[in-house]
Amino acid sequence: MVFRNLPIRKKIRWIIMLTSAAVLLFTFLSYLVYEVVTFRQTYVQQLYTLARIISTNCTAALAFDNPDDAAEVLGALKAEKHIVAAALYDKQGNLFSKYPQDYSLHTVPQDQVQFQEDHRFEESHLIIFEPVVQNNKTLGVFYLKSDMDAMYERISLYASIAAAVIAISFVVAYFLSNRLQRSISRPVHALTSTAKTVSEKKDYSVRTTKTGNDEIGYLTDAFNQMLSEIQTQNAQIQLFNQKLELTIEQRTHDLATANKELEAFSYSVSHDLRAPLRSINGYSGILMEDYGHLLDEEGIQALKSIMRNGMRMGQLIDDLLAFSRLGKQHVAKFNLNMTALAKAVYDDLKEQYGNKSEILINPLPEIKGDSSMLRQVMQNLISNALKYSMKRDKPVVEIGAYRENGGNVYYVKDNGVGFNMQYYDKLFGVFQRLHNVTDFEGTGVGLALVHRIITKHDGRIWAEGKENEGATFYFSLPVT
Repeated sequence: MVFRNLPIRKKIRWIIMLTSAAVLLFTFLSYLVYEVVTFRQTYVQQLYTLARIISTNCTAALAFDNPDDAAEVLGALKAEKHIVAAALYDKQGNLFSKYPQDYSLHTVPQDQVQFQEDHRFEESHLIIFEPVVQNNKTLGVFYLKSDMDAMYERISLYASIAAAVIAISFVVAYFLSNRLQRSISRPVHALTSTAKTVSEKKDYSVRTTKTGNDEIGYLTDAFNQMLSEIQTQNAQIQLFNQKLELTIEQRTHDLATANKELEAFSYSVSHDLRAPLRSINGYSGILMEDYGHLLDEEGIQALKSIMRNGMRMGQLIDDLLAFSRLGKQHVAKFNLNMTALAKAVYDDLKEQYGNKSEILINPLPEIKGDSSMLRQVMQNLISNALKYSMKRDKPVVEIGAYRENGGNVYYVKDNGVGFNMQYYDKLFGVFQRLHNVTDFEGTGVGLALVHRIITKHDGRIWAEGKENEGATFYFSLPVT
């Protein structure tokens, strides 16, 4: 983990130095193994040669049974500092002479005497057995034991040399790697610095200088090209944003103008259209009251049609103004008892539609909302349910609610005439009606008004229906 977090120049330096050290160490160990094997073989041959010389010089002493001469011959081994012990055995395996003379007798392996040429390594020593032969007749055997200090001294010398070479190589590798790594680390560092500048300052005009045509050079070209493309895209985005801001500003101005025109139109509808409409309704009432007895049946029906359409026009103007004013109306949210609200709305409507409808108001959860707006929602939905089910023998209206996706879903269900789902997209439009005005009165604004109120409460409204089987209207409100 520590190596992973090092700067790249240090990583390259360490890789070069460790690789150099590993190669040198492997080379030294290989050479050391070779030297040990070679030294052992050479040393065995040297001791065999020395043993043959000594055994040859001891033939006379064994032949004439003269231990003193044998001791004198063995004493020549004093010149060999690595000889630990030597012994001469007769052909019966008895100790004939030994070197040095003060060597403990029990350390001489008399029971392991071999009358054939042999050697073995034992406890850091080399042991040689060399037969003493004269005229193809074995007179005895010569035992020679040497330590391996010469080999250890050589190994120690080689280790010192290797340590010095590795240390010097480390120093050389450090200076070489410190210089050579710059060809890799500097371009990478330049790329990193440029990326950091882009990330922190969002300046896409900076570029990295290319130092070669290798992989890093290719990466530099690709990075600079990416910055150029981003800079071009940013310029296009800024230009688009400027155009978008101008467009929004123009649209805002157009919308403000349209709102002013709509307000002027609303004022005109409220005053200029209502005044003559009131006159029409008023004079129609006077005609009916004062001169109705002078008219025949056809005239009375025509006068009633004028009065009825005048009242319908007045209601249509009222609904249109209410829909227009709703867009600017502020939503004042308070805790509302929806059950009490539904019951109050029904109490206001039951006289208008009669008491023959069976209405079921289930407990409704409270919600935060605008009291007058949500009362308008309930009034429109419940009145529609009562109106479109009143021609049934047993009209039934159910009001309920349930919890879904963190919000409250309220519904108004009836068993009335329903509607065709094929025309669902027209359901919440202004002046859109799915039934004939002669069958069911209305202006076609009520559901559009409900849709706008629910939208202003961050809710959603939808419906399900089937012809002659009733309809269910749902609206969801978030729980805050």
